[in-house]
Amino acid sequence: MSPTHEAPVPDRETLGLVSDCANCFGLCCVALPFAASADFAVDKAAGTPCRNLREDFRCGVHATLRDTGWRGCTVFDCHGAGQKVSRLTFGGRDWRQSPDTARQMFAVFPVMRQLHELLQYLAESLGRPAARPVHAELRRALEEVDALTRGSAESLAAADVPAIRAEVNALLLRTSELVRAGLPGRRRNHRGADLVGARLKGADLRGANLRGALLIAADLTGADLRSADLIGADLRDARLGGADLTDAIFVTRPQLASARGDGATRLPAGLDRPAHWGPGAV
Repeated sequence: MSPTHEAPVPDRETLGLVSDCANCFGLCCVALPFAASADFAVDKAAGTPCRNLREDFRCGVHATLRDTGWRGCTVFDCHGAGQKVSRLTFGGRDWRQSPDTARQMFAVFPVMRQLHELLQYLAESLGRPAARPVHAELRRALEEVDALTRGSAESLAAADVPAIRAEVNALLLRTSELVRAGLPGRRRNHRGADLVGARLKGADLRGANLRGALLIAADLTGADLRSADLIGADLRDARLGGADLTDAIFVTRPQLASARGDGATRLPAGLDRPAHWGPGAV
């Protein structure tokens, strides 16, 4: 019997998961609300354009966001949802020239972003050999979610995102279990744990379950996070200097951008070091 060969795993570019602000109508700067805080300089209601949004849909203070009170913008990633809604769902009709599209466009954007985030996790799972027992289900789920993202604005607005997320999450959890099952030693379970400000310097967290854990301002300097499941973990201001996140599971760019790492932090393949991370220890 000849060996079976799976179809190639679609990459982020093929799935349209790489943000392209030049082809977006500034949707993250309009559709989403934010409150004055350490991350944002002012309050803004959903559907109201940010005061920094220019006529060409670009940010007027992009080069100085972190220094002028807009740190939250630097850790946001729409995972390519902005340009898909702008160019595919609405066919290039922007909300300024076609104001009748605005309400629906702003409602569809966060739905698309959540679906794109799921696509990212599914694609990563398909790229993990240890998850082969669920590859067929993962691929089926990816194809279904991808097809939904290419549908009409009406079908997107009507999508039951919580139900879709629940179905996909079951597969992601199974993927995590399969990946971590082959690791030596005892694996810690900190799922959903409150680890705010925790002193975890040099901790052995290899293969740990940190799904949804609150790691805000935790000291993870030099920690071993290889193959740890970090889906949904809150890493805001977590100290990752010298930490090893090689092959960590379900890490996203916004998570890394919200943390504090350095040149010695080892990252999963395919993830770039945030530009604001310093070269030395934090």
